[in-house]
Amino acid sequence: MVMLPALKALTVLFVLAVLAAGQAEGRHHQLNCPSFSCGPLGNVSSPFRQASDPPGCGYQSYELVCSDTKATISIDNATYYVSAINYIIHTFWVIDADLDLYNNCPLPRWKRNWRPVEPIRIIRRQWVHSKVVELAPATPYQANFVNCSQEVKDNGMYMPVACLSNSHSFVYVLTSLRSDSMENLEPCCGFLAMTPLDGQETRSTVPLENVSYADVVKFMKYGFSVGFPSKRRGYGNFKECLMDSMPSSPKDWILSILMVDEIFLGCAIVEVPLPIGICLYIIQVASPFFKLFAALCRFVLAPLVVLIFLTYKYWKTRITIDAVEKFLLMQQMISPSRYAYTDIVAVTSHFRNKLGQGGYGSVYEGVLPGDVHVAVKLLEGNSNCNGEDFINEVSTIGRIHHVNVVHLVGFCSEEMRRALVYEYMPAGSLDKYIFSPESEKTFSWDKLNEIALGIARGINYLHQGREMQIIHFDIKPHNILLDSNFVPKVADFGLAKLYPRDESFVPSRALRGTIGYIAPEMISRSFGLISSKSDVYSFGMLLLEMAGGRRNADPNAANSSQSYYPSWVYDRLAEQEVREISPANDMHELEKKLCIVGLWCIQMRSQDRPTMGEVIEMLEGGVDGLQMPSRPFFCDEGHIHIEDSYHLPSEFTEISEEDG
Repeated sequence: MVMLPALKALTVLFVLAVLAAGQAEGRHHQLNCPSFSCGPLGNVSSPFRQASDPPGCGYQSYELVCSDTKATISIDNATYYVSAINYIIHTFWVIDADLDLYNNCPLPRWKRNWRPVEPIRIIRRQWVHSKVVELAPATPYQANFVNCSQEVKDNGMYMPVACLSNSHSFVYVLTSLRSDSMENLEPCCGFLAMTPLDGQETRSTVPLENVSYADVVKFMKYGFSVGFPSKRRGYGNFKECLMDSMPSSPKDWILSILMVDEIFLGCAIVEVPLPIGICLYIIQVASPFFKLFAALCRFVLAPLVVLIFLTYKYWKTRITIDAVEKFLLMQQMISPSRYAYTDIVAVTSHFRNKLGQGGYGSVYEGVLPGDVHVAVKLLEGNSNCNGEDFINEVSTIGRIHHVNVVHLVGFCSEEMRRALVYEYMPAGSLDKYIFSPESEKTFSWDKLNEIALGIARGINYLHQGREMQIIHFDIKPHNILLDSNFVPKVADFGLAKLYPRDESFVPSRALRGTIGYIAPEMISRSFGLISSKSDVYSFGMLLLEMAGGRRNADPNAANSSQSYYPSWVYDRLAEQEVREISPANDMHELEKKLCIVGLWCIQMRSQDRPTMGEVIEMLEGGVDGLQMPSRPFFCDEGHIHIEDSYHLPSEFTEISEEDG
């Protein structure tokens, strides 16, 4: 309801602007189109024209054909006599030129079911179509001829036309004044033709309700009027058009403007430039839709907006509550929770889904409340394990929060039954991806370098990211887990120990690990002291395995030098025999970088190895800035053979975890 007054206000502003423009500018664009005589008609002017008139004079649809006694016009490919033109009410009178040829049973040639239209609407239609216009009757009264496949009975509106009917087709004429006369036809009937019912004299003697066919013929012979637009004289005559069209006082004239009267719009559309006229036409035509839209907004959109607002408020309230609940849940997950053994049984659904088997126990999938998936590691019983030490170690590891370190959610310790609850890593461990055949290579070199960098950052956080350094002692592919996006996380802290960051010496009682990844100083003190660089050595072995896609020791190799992979890599890098390292293609730059960094990490003496921080810098840089390290002791096949790498002292194998 607010939009309609606004449109009317804009219309009033437009009228004021047009009236202020004056008449001089409109006259500047006038064409010289003189009046003419045509048959019995004299002083004929626009919109009528002759074929010999200039293109800018009149409308093509109003072109008259003149003879000495008659003036004719073509309407819908039919010829009509023009008997009179009234420039005051803007109508002209036509009679069917071929009516006498139909004898006593004529059928109208107007084949369109023309709905009753006001003259002003005819003007708008003619203006929109510019020079080519549709001629329409100026009267709302009409007689419609229909053709029915069956005889219509008990309906007084259907007046039979016997001379046009036969045994299979029945023609009727409908002359009701109701506008829906053609919208409620009998199902067996269809539109055939139409003729306007016009003429004051004829209408005074013939009733317009249920007119017989004979009376319709009288109307046809008398003719009917057709509306035409007023002569276009430029928008300087807009005021004159209004004054001529308003048969009322100036007060009613202003009221008509405020009400967007059709006469006002008719003058505006005819007298103003085409774009402005079209805009006013759209405003007038759309005004009923604005009312409908206002009602729609009030009874449909407004309640819908209120409902959406209330739903949004409820959703915001629920979001706040859910945020608090999630925060409390996250706070609970930040520090490891202690679970009862019955909780562990419930979380794992009685240990239904087993994920794997490690050296220290079996791993099962579980689901915590809130649909949080976890991995539950059920530790094997060990009477030598101190329960208090277990709790202290778990609580310390539980406070580690790093994107590349697996998060400890909780633990269980009841007598000899102990379990660790970790976040669930759906992609599993790294070893099943890097030890696949070359033809089934899972990761690109860019992704492998990204994974290696993530592992290095996780280990560096353990060494330098906290008050107490944590030495893992068991870095290997099996203990690197991947999430759904293949982000690596260091896992399995069963062998990890806490030491002050300023303490470089680690007691020898901590000697534990997995064969193939254990640093030399853990075997003999002559290689150096046990420290965080023991993890650097294990990480170097891991890098070489990631680069080569094979384990660092292969008993199935052709000879002992090839069976120890670090020795084979070093020899090939030193000799620049690139194609032999990657048989199918040249060695990729990232592959070469992983190999060089790995060789730096497995230097025999711990003081020759880089720290994890330096390893990160090397992995983040390019291969051109890396130098080849010296040959590791174990890479000299004259000093150690494959048999030596598999036959270690018995006292060492007793404290080593088997690779799961």
